[in-house]
Amino acid sequence: MSRRSRQTPECSTVRWPMAVRTATPEGGALRRIRSGVRGCAAACLMASPAVAQEQPQAIREVPSGQSLRLSEVLIDTVGSDNWLRFRFLAPQIARDGGDVSYSAAEPDFMHLCNRFARQYIEEFELEADVIAISMMDRPVPFGQSDAQATQFFEVFRIAEDSCVWDGF
Repeated sequence: MSRRSRQTPECSTVRWPMAVRTATPEGGALRRIRSGVRGCAAACLMASPAVAQEQPQAIREVPSGQSLRLSEVLIDTVGSDNWLRFRFLAPQIARDGGDVSYSAAEPDFMHLCNRFARQYIEEFELEADVIAISMMDRPVPFGQSDAQATQFFEVFRIAEDSCVWDGF
């Protein structure tokens, strides 16, 4: 069975208990919890209370040295491209009190794409034409703005097993 055949028009099926959301063009993201095998999600949730409570996954080793947490992964279709959006909480980029500038965080994007997003896509058998990596100093719902929040974004395509920056 091909990976593409496991997908529905609305969302991709993923075999893990973390919240996966389908990004919609209007109105933000819809919350979904998916499992590739019936009953597996319940067993996984009981076995891992931190995941069941949707605790963000910590990412500790990035070039800037900042502390990041995976907030959510959004699956979206833009035109004919399948987008995976990896949204990270990055409190150190805050304009008030933060100590990581965009120029310091810039190498983190390529690192996160190559070392985190690509492995994540392979592990959970996802497909992506475009990978969007975003950092936000505080949680901001997808599709909404927050004038007080600091957010950085970069977009990549996968070419021959590596991420290639795709200026948007």
